[in-house]
Amino acid sequence: MEDAQVKQLQFGTLKVEIYPSSKAAGLGAARAAAKAIAKVAQSRDTVGVIFATGASQLAILDALTSLADIPWNKVRGFHMDEYIGISSDHPASFRRYLRERLTAKVQMKEFFEIDGEAPNPENTCREYAEKLSSSDPQLCLLGVGENGHLAFNDPAVADFLDPSDVKIVRLDEMCRNQQVEEGWFSTVEQVPECAITLTIPALFRVPQLIVSVPGRRKAKIVRSTLDGPLSTDCPATILRTHPNVTMYLDPESANELHEVLAVQ
Repeated sequence: MEDAQVKQLQFGTLKVEIYPSSKAAGLGAARAAAKAIAKVAQSRDTVGVIFATGASQLAILDALTSLADIPWNKVRGFHMDEYIGISSDHPASFRRYLRERLTAKVQMKEFFEIDGEAPNPENTCREYAEKLSSSDPQLCLLGVGENGHLAFNDPAVADFLDPSDVKIVRLDEMCRNQQVEEGWFSTVEQVPECAITLTIPALFRVPQLIVSVPGRRKAKIVRSTLDGPLSTDCPATILRTHPNVTMYLDPESANELHEVLAVQ
């Protein structure tokens, strides 16, 4: 990818890179992730990495699992959310998503799944938080929901000062509709009402965040994230305060930034 084809911007501490296609943006994000993993692996026996799921992560995971010389044998992986009451073989299960697109393709040191079928979700939250804390993740790959959510921290439940690292949340209507529109469920009634999610403070303790936000459906929320007031009404606005975060966009997701770009 020629540097001239990538437009670079900054909003607060949030760096933004706009690529000529979603595939190119995914590759750019994957190369940044690979570089980060390799750097941390030089000084640590284990590299904790948090992985997101959903349509926004398809290109980056495809590229990341194809790159050579990533020390996967040092990577201890986590994911950031899972529906409650959904089986691991359901097409929309995030455990299944990551098995098919990540752990079946590379040999990681460990990968810890969130068990959405566990009989006591509160215990699952506590135990997962303990594993996360002990691994001290150094990199997080994430996306932004159409309602601005980070992980499953929808506006109604997002808390920038959340005392928990992992919690149970009720998904809002816009979030559940997004899952249908992206093809993970046939109807909104099929989308579980509740999920287990990492909280915003848990994500923000990670030293480096790589945010992939491709596609036309994300154009409006990208504009709000970069140019709107800092508020849980759009949880992703908090990204503008993280010390090391880069957002990767394609022309479609950057489509509503014309006025913002004009004043850069």
